[in-house]
Amino acid sequence: MENNTTQEDTLDKIVSLCKRRGFIYQGSEIYGGLAGTWDYGPYGVALKNNIKSAWWKMFVDDRDDMFGVDAAILMNSKVWEASGHVSGFSDPLIECKKCKRRFRADHLDSDACPECGGSFGDVRQFNMMFKTHAGATEGDGAVVYLRPETAGGIFVNYKNIMDSLHPKLPFGIAQIGKAFRNEIAPRDFVFRLRELEQMEVEYFVKPDAWEDAFEEWRTIMHAFADAVGLRKTTVHENNIPSGELAHYSKRTIDFEFDYPFGRKELWGLAYRTDFDLSAHEKHSGVDLKYFDEETKEKFTPHVIEPSLGVDRTILAVLVSSYTEDEMGGEKRVFLKLKPAIAPVKAMVSPLLKNKPQLVEKAREVYLALKKEIPQVAWDDNGNIGKRYRRQDEIGTPFCITVDFDTLSDDTVTLRDRDTGTQERVPASELTDRIKRSII
Repeated sequence: MENNTTQEDTLDKIVSLCKRRGFIYQGSEIYGGLAGTWDYGPYGVALKNNIKSAWWKMFVDDRDDMFGVDAAILMNSKVWEASGHVSGFSDPLIECKKCKRRFRADHLDSDACPECGGSFGDVRQFNMMFKTHAGATEGDGAVVYLRPETAGGIFVNYKNIMDSLHPKLPFGIAQIGKAFRNEIAPRDFVFRLRELEQMEVEYFVKPDAWEDAFEEWRTIMHAFADAVGLRKTTVHENNIPSGELAHYSKRTIDFEFDYPFGRKELWGLAYRTDFDLSAHEKHSGVDLKYFDEETKEKFTPHVIEPSLGVDRTILAVLVSSYTEDEMGGEKRVFLKLKPAIAPVKAMVSPLLKNKPQLVEKAREVYLALKKEIPQVAWDDNGNIGKRYRRQDEIGTPFCITVDFDTLSDDTVTLRDRDTGTQERVPASELTDRIKRSII
């Protein structure tokens, strides 16, 4: 009987599986690690790329009003002065007087240090941007920052897109890229990181059209949650009260997810008004207004921003798909991933690895399938039951076994991950069968 585990140790089980099966490793692990950094292994990279591809398809390729960019991570520091990050991108920092450990003040439940029970000093604001220097000198004029978000690179390229492609409102600019935040207390696996990846859109609209655009992107974000396998009951909208909105926002919805450590922010949807373009126009002295050829009006567009964290999405997908059940009288752990985002779509295997005729036929089936579906794996290590369990743990939807019957009738055994059921399928039909399931 299937049981989606809800115990407190769910996160520990997921972290263990990710390490054991090559999804996610601790960053710099052989040197003791570095807090807030994680490395994606072979299956983690594949899962991440599949999620990003699904996002790009839904948010960009399936539309005719979107443009992509890939802006530099290092930017002129004036960009972050204009956006307010230099003066305001900070968290409340508090230090224990006894053990000197530092914490985010807004994450503490008591006035005593959770490590040693000591008392705290005064709260101070800690800017989370990583600072470095460009060039051979280290004066103030050489200061640059690792970008704390990807949106800045979009806004400073708004004029370039306008001059190159002359789009009409409404239109959006999309980007997937790394961002860096010097978190005081990174935690909860890949939920709160110092190095993270974002999928963001800045959608430019006429000032009076923001509500319709906001609703459109809200709907799209729910559709994306479904596309990557997040159950509707685990994704919640939290409309941020006006008194708690960011300085640039007039309306924000936090999409929250039921993680093992509580309901936390997954994605965000913000109405940023004309704050960003107006701020950059003021600080740069460059005209960033839009001229409407039909009405002959000149104005600053307003912006709707759907912002999705790649790493938090991956963690939500892993939590949603992690499943424990019993099969053949034995406990089984598997990832019930949507086939479209599973890192491996199918595994091909000879029933016995010491029978050359079976291996030769299995390689033939494998190579034919891999030409059409690149994310196909080969596995002949151990008995067939162990191979199935390994593939279950990485979320492979189908296992294909070549046996002695295949040599006579050219059919193979096709096993379904979720149910464990097996059926005989002509080898010639495998490609179409699997393709239909991963669309």
